[in-house]
Amino acid sequence: MRSLVTGEQMKAVDRYTIEEIGIPSLVLQERAACCVADEVKKRVQKGAFVWAACGTGNNGADAVAAARMLFLDGYCVTVLLCGNRDRETEECRLQRSIAEKLGIPVVEWTDFIPGRCQVLIDGVFGVGLSRDVEGDYREFLEMLTRQERELTVAVDIPSGIHSDTGRVMGTALKADVTVTFGWEKRGTVLYPGRDFAGQVVIGDIGFPQLSLKKAAQEQEEGKSLAFTYGPGDLRLIPQRPAYSNKGTFGHVLIVAGSVNMSGAAYLSAKAAYRCGAGLVKILTPEANRQILQSQLPEAIISTYDIRSVEEEPEAFSRFLDKQCVWADAVVLGPGLGTEPYVRNLVPGVLSSACSAIILDADGLNTIAANPEMTRYYTDNVIITPHMGEMARLTGQTIGELQENIAEAASGYARRYGITCVLKDAATAAADREGRLYLNTSGNSAMAKAGSGDVLTGAIAALCAQGMEPAEGAFLGVYLHGLAGDLLRRQSGSYGLLAGELADALGKVMGGTEMF
Repeated sequence: MRSLVTGEQMKAVDRYTIEEIGIPSLVLQERAACCVADEVKKRVQKGAFVWAACGTGNNGADAVAAARMLFLDGYCVTVLLCGNRDRETEECRLQRSIAEKLGIPVVEWTDFIPGRCQVLIDGVFGVGLSRDVEGDYREFLEMLTRQERELTVAVDIPSGIHSDTGRVMGTALKADVTVTFGWEKRGTVLYPGRDFAGQVVIGDIGFPQLSLKKAAQEQEEGKSLAFTYGPGDLRLIPQRPAYSNKGTFGHVLIVAGSVNMSGAAYLSAKAAYRCGAGLVKILTPEANRQILQSQLPEAIISTYDIRSVEEEPEAFSRFLDKQCVWADAVVLGPGLGTEPYVRNLVPGVLSSACSAIILDADGLNTIAANPEMTRYYTDNVIITPHMGEMARLTGQTIGELQENIAEAASGYARRYGITCVLKDAATAAADREGRLYLNTSGNSAMAKAGSGDVLTGAIAALCAQGMEPAEGAFLGVYLHGLAGDLLRRQSGSYGLLAGELADALGKVMGGTEMF
C-alpha cells in the first residue's frame, strides 16, 4: 500500500519538515534536483540539448538546480524563465543566481530564439496550481508543446495538471516521465492527469514519515490520505487453510438477471467462484434456469416467478429472507431490468440481507428512480456505479462528476454511511469513514460489456471469505484491474471478453503469471 497526497497535504509535509523538524529547504531542493537530473541521465547521453522551463516558485527552483547539475555533467543547457521576477521565491532566486554565475544561459522565454531541444525539464508549475493557466504562462506552455523533442521530464507534476483531481487547468504539458517527491500526487493517478504524467518516478528526498502523519492530521474530516495498492498487497488475499471445505470459503448469493437475460448473472457468479467463494447461488427468474445450469453447472440455481413478487408479497418476502440468511455476501442488480416488479425486489433484498451487499447496475437504477430507497442503505452496502449510474443517483452531470471523481465517491459514501466504488478509467472507492482508495491497475481493454458484472462477483467473493465490506471492495477493484492487465499482456488491447476476465481473476488470486 502506498499513500497518495493532495497539493495541500504535500505543502503541509514541506512546512512541517522544514519548520518543525528543521531540515533546510535547500537540502530538500538539491536532493529533488538530483532525482530529476538522474532520470535525464538514464535516458539521454551527455551533450544533449536541454531546456529547463521554470516558473517563479520552488518548482522552478528545482528545475534550475537540475539544469545546473546536467550542465556540470556535460549537457548543453538553457534555462527559460516565465513569470514576474518580483514574485520569485527566495529559493528560485538563489538557484537562478548560481546558474548565472556558472555561465548557464538564463533567459526570459519571450526573448528566446528557439533552437534545438532534445530534453525538456518542466518546472513551470508545481502542486499549488489552483486556477486555469492564462496569459503569458499559457503562451509559454503552448510554445513548449509545439517544440519537438525526445524527452520531457516533469518536476513533481506536469505543469497545468491539478494535483488533486488530475484535471487539465486550461492547458498542460505532457511528460514522458514525472519525477515526484516523497509521495505520488492524486493528480497523476486520476485521468486525464495520468495520461499527462507518463511514467511516475517517486524520488526519496528525505521527507520523514512523521511529516506525512502530521500533514494527514491537519486535514479536515473526510479528507484523509488516499492510498493505492501494489504487488506487495496481494498478501491481503484471504488465505485458504488446508483443513477446510466449501463452507469455509463463504456463500455468495447473486440476485441478477431478467427473463431470458442471464449473461450478467453468469458473469458475476463465475467471477465469484474464480475469486475463491465456496458456494455460489444465482437467484433469477425461472426462464433463466436452463441456460444458467448449462453455462455454470457449479452454481446453485434458485428461481422465482416474477408474478409472485407483486401478487404474493408476504410469501415472496419469506422466500427472500431464506435466501439472504444463507448468504455471506449478496450481489444485487446485474441484468435485473426495469420491469415494475424490480421496484419491490430491490428493497426486499436490501431489507433481508444482513451480510455485505454489492449493489450494481439495475439495482442502482431502481434506487435512482426511487430515491426514498436510500433509507435501506446500511454500513454493509457497497455500491459500484459507473459514471452514468452515479449521475442518475446524484443528479449531477457526468462532466461534473469527472471534475473530481475522488470527492464524488467520498461525498456519497460519507453522506449515506456506505462504501462507494465509482468506476472510471481510474476507479475511486471510498468508505463511510473517509478512507479513499484510488486504483492504479487496469486498462482500456476492460471497457467491455460485462466487466462490471465480473467486478461485483469478485468483491462479493472476498467479502464472503471474511473481508470487511470496504476492504473487500478496495482489493476487489485492484484484483479486477490486475486481471485486465494480465489479459492485455497476453492478447492485446482489443479482444478481451468479460468471461475471460473472470477466468483471469483465478490466476491473479493464485499469484501466477502476474509480474
